[in-house]
Amino acid sequence: MVSSYMSMFDGNCLPGTCGDSYTVSVSLDSGVLRHVDFEEILKNDEVFDEYLGSVLGESGGYTIVVVNRGEGGGDGVRAVVGKYRHGWIVGSGMEIKVVAERVAEMFVEVFVRGVKEDGSVEGEFMPVGADGRMVLSFNLLNADPRDWVYDWDFNEVDEKLLSPTLEALSPIANISVESQVLYHTPKSSYSYWDAEQESYVFSTKNLPFFVNSNEWHLDTSIAAGGRSKILQFVVYIPSADESPLRLQLPNGEISMTNGFISPTWGGVVVLNPNNSLDNKDSLHPLRRKLSPQELNQVFEVFMGQLRQLFGLKSTGFYKSAFGTITLLGSERGFAQWELDALARQHARYNLHQCGTTLGSLSRLVQSLPRMIIKDEIGKQVKFSLEAAKLAKENASQGFYDASVAASRHARSLAEDAFFHPSVMSVSYYSFEHMFAVYSPFFLPLSLHLILAVVREIKRYRQESRKYAAWIALGKPHSD
Repeated sequence: MVSSYMSMFDGNCLPGTCGDSYTVSVSLDSGVLRHVDFEEILKNDEVFDEYLGSVLGESGGYTIVVVNRGEGGGDGVRAVVGKYRHGWIVGSGMEIKVVAERVAEMFVEVFVRGVKEDGSVEGEFMPVGADGRMVLSFNLLNADPRDWVYDWDFNEVDEKLLSPTLEALSPIANISVESQVLYHTPKSSYSYWDAEQESYVFSTKNLPFFVNSNEWHLDTSIAAGGRSKILQFVVYIPSADESPLRLQLPNGEISMTNGFISPTWGGVVVLNPNNSLDNKDSLHPLRRKLSPQELNQVFEVFMGQLRQLFGLKSTGFYKSAFGTITLLGSERGFAQWELDALARQHARYNLHQCGTTLGSLSRLVQSLPRMIIKDEIGKQVKFSLEAAKLAKENASQGFYDASVAASRHARSLAEDAFFHPSVMSVSYYSFEHMFAVYSPFFLPLSLHLILAVVREIKRYRQESRKYAAWIALGKPHSD
């Protein structure tokens, strides 16, 4: 019954999540969870999640535990997804059909599709470079250092706040982190004073003009070059003339996070100084370092923005067709089932790019018959296809980390074959190109050569006529 309902949900699947290569097994009161005081342990989702993690262990499959409390065990049905590869449904007097629908929905909508953020880019977009690298650039911007100058201890941030997230995302991308503090970085557009909010308000309709590309020199190191993807995360400290600064949502409400994201670029968080009003008339700028509490607040918002840039939900709830599903957060920023979904999506995208690149190489070779294919290119194509096959096999067996690594290797080999120097020299050095390059050199010489040939032909014809006339005059004389 669960499999039949899962096939119904698969009717509108995302790229890379379709198919019937899965098996469903059901166990009724297996005894594993029998000696547990559910009424006590179910009061805390975090505790029950850790308990299921210790009992079920780490496996490549996904598990949903259904707890039927019986009559009088509470009203309604509650669904929760933990931070590992399991979830649970708790209710009283649940019908088998209702349970099967909720289980199928959790399997497909959560574990398979990954619960995408509303309005996010679906399908192929991933903020990871073609070489599998990604650079996170964190910037602290002081709009006007004449009012106050803020600094931070980014080494502590990197060790305590970012390390768990970077470790969790390491199978998907090779991430490097950079930071800098900039001064004299005003935004491009102005805000207005709102007496009701007692602050300056910046409307979201003007967000495209918030980032000042002329003044915000968000430069990165040379390590961020090549095919790496760069995401910018900015902490903006407003000047005293527009502090406190609040961001207004499209519905007119003030943003709780006081930040926003720009797809494919990064995110911005506005941090207002606590004593801004007391420092407006000061002749000396206020110098201070961001406190650990402020850093935790800012990077909590950054973590939600990073999740949104990956297409995941930034909230802990998912409203489904059968009710609300609670999504437990992880101290690493990404739950294990979310990392699995990202790995499948990234592997699928790498394989798609690999096939597209190899197809382009095939069409290029067929269009240029005089091209000489080196053995090195042939080996790269062969190894690329083998790596793509290995990525597909690993994904089908639930080894998503290995699948991502193999798909990235397949894509890299395909692009190396396509951009091989010998291929580029021929593809960009066509016959028309040769004619355009060498015609200025050989055309004047060819013109003189043609004129000389024409003169020789004319002279030959004249001499032929003279010789014919001499022969004609010589015959009567000889008689």
